[in-house]
Amino acid sequence: MIFREIPHSERPRERLLSHGAAALSLQELLAILLSTGTTGKSVIDLSHELVAKFHNLEGLLEASIPELMEVKGIGKAKAIQLKAAFGIALRRSPRTSKMKISSQEAYDLIKEELAREKKEILKVILKDVKGYLISCETVSMGTLSEVLVHPREVFYPAVRNKASSMIIAHNHPSGDPTPSESDLSLTRHLARSSRVMGIHLEDHLIVGASRFVSLKQMGVF
Repeated sequence: MIFREIPHSERPRERLLSHGAAALSLQELLAILLSTGTTGKSVIDLSHELVAKFHNLEGLLEASIPELMEVKGIGKAKAIQLKAAFGIALRRSPRTSKMKISSQEAYDLIKEELAREKKEILKVILKDVKGYLISCETVSMGTLSEVLVHPREVFYPAVRNKASSMIIAHNHPSGDPTPSESDLSLTRHLARSSRVMGIHLEDHLIVGASRFVSLKQMGVF
């Protein structure tokens, strides 16, 4: 992505000023922290590579400076800068780091990011045995189908994070969240897999431009 081609109002700093930090994706917040990219790589690309390597905020918080520097374009200075910011995040109050999450709250968590995307993205919202949020991760980008999205990709983050249950969500770039036959087939396939895995699939949300559809509420599974 060429940074200068992004409309001024859609750049991370401007979006933070207009909508607040909660409306920004993890990649956008990282782009603000990094400030600049490197030769041949924009700050947006750099932030996407960080998230791709460490998967989510928890992975980034646990990363060491040498591990951060494994991402091409992250030198010692940028790695130290990120580690300092992550150090502040780790000092957050334990009381505020826990939240129980319903389908509506899951939608609120990811709607800003998914509603703007021009390609389909599948995310998993992971929960512990008490229903508290563990993390939210991107597991697939591109056209979704039962063939292209394998259950092992979807359930791997849940296994890695010892999640008890999960909500999956993906967007329709058209803005219309009406489920397709492929969506229905994939959902039933993942629901069957969830029973085998012993990880409860609570819902599958399809996110449109301004609303979402719950396949659980539709009785799909």
